[in-house]
Amino acid sequence: MQSHKPFAAASEENKDPILTVLRPRLAEARRVIEIGSGTGQHAVYFAAQMPHLRWQCSDRAEHLPGIRQWIAEAGLPNLPDPLELDVSAEEAWPAGPFDAAFSANTAHIMSLPEVEAMFLGLGRLLTPGACFALYGPFSRNGRHNSPSNAAFDQQLRWRDPASGVRDLRELEAFAAAAGLTLEEDCTMPVNNRTLIWRRQPTP
Repeated sequence: MQSHKPFAAASEENKDPILTVLRPRLAEARRVIEIGSGTGQHAVYFAAQMPHLRWQCSDRAEHLPGIRQWIAEAGLPNLPDPLELDVSAEEAWPAGPFDAAFSANTAHIMSLPEVEAMFLGLGRLLTPGACFALYGPFSRNGRHNSPSNAAFDQQLRWRDPASGVRDLRELEAFAAAAGLTLEEDCTMPVNNRTLIWRRQPTP
């Protein structure tokens, strides 16, 4: 029976706008870890467009077979086998180091403790000066930037009370504890944003 690769329409639609943000900000990077690679579509596209990067996928075990399908079909030398990663399990994080990180549409799916664990994990993993690009919908000071994001937040919380659109205040607190600072807040299509965090030097 023929297998079919997983496919997310949103990943197809947002890959070019995200690439526009990533390309200049990852120009000097070499090793990138993607948290929550999902289908693997972003990884294949970005690795092909930015061949100077070694793009390391990671996700929970159930998503790895689909990611491997995309990687195998692409046949790119800068796309290694994906890592199994539960952000809440400190021992599951790879040794690194990485000089960049990327994650798309994960923070609103994770629970708040998992989002905190993601920031703390990246704080340990990233080299000083490294960039962490986080894409998705976010609120600011408790206010959504559109009615559609407010409705999406309600839908998420109805389906899983632990999930929801995250507020910048929460993320900045988690980041500060992990040694990261918000450097840029980039407006994206469909009321999304790409937040650019920077790993600060260790005192």
